[in-house]
Amino acid sequence: MKMLLMTVLLLLPVFAFAQGTHKPVLTLEEAKRMADAAEAKAKQENWNVVIAILDEGGHLILLRKMDGVQLGSIEIAQNKAKTAVYYRRATKVFEDQVNQGNTRPLTMPNVFASEGGVPILKDGIVVGAIGVSGVTSAQDGIVAAAGLGVL
Repeated sequence: MKMLLMTVLLLLPVFAFAQGTHKPVLTLEEAKRMADAAEAKAKQENWNVVIAILDEGGHLILLRKMDGVQLGSIEIAQNKAKTAVYYRRATKVFEDQVNQGNTRPLTMPNVFASEGGVPILKDGIVVGAIGVSGVTSAQDGIVAAAGLGVL
């Protein structure tokens, strides 16, 4: 009896997972569509930017660097996306706090307090983030929003 109970308890997570536990994910195809839309908006505005798209763990799925953009924007775009995915909110939230005199966010790990990083949600779950850098933070935010618009 004890052995049967132990077997059932050990297999319970396997059965639960097999019965349809589904977590949404961000696919490479979706990331490509988002980057295409973001790049199209940047081109429409005549802005050169870097677009970084990360998965839910903060790992790079796609990086797109437009011609003529400053090299520093490569890391900045990734850092904006990382902040958005780690804290599950837009980087503009942190920028606004700092602009209002609250410097505490600057002491937090992996916080980049500049607009242009936005979490990507599916079914209310954060599945990744997009980060944009290359122009002003407000313009970066406009490009990131254009990327999100395709999902």
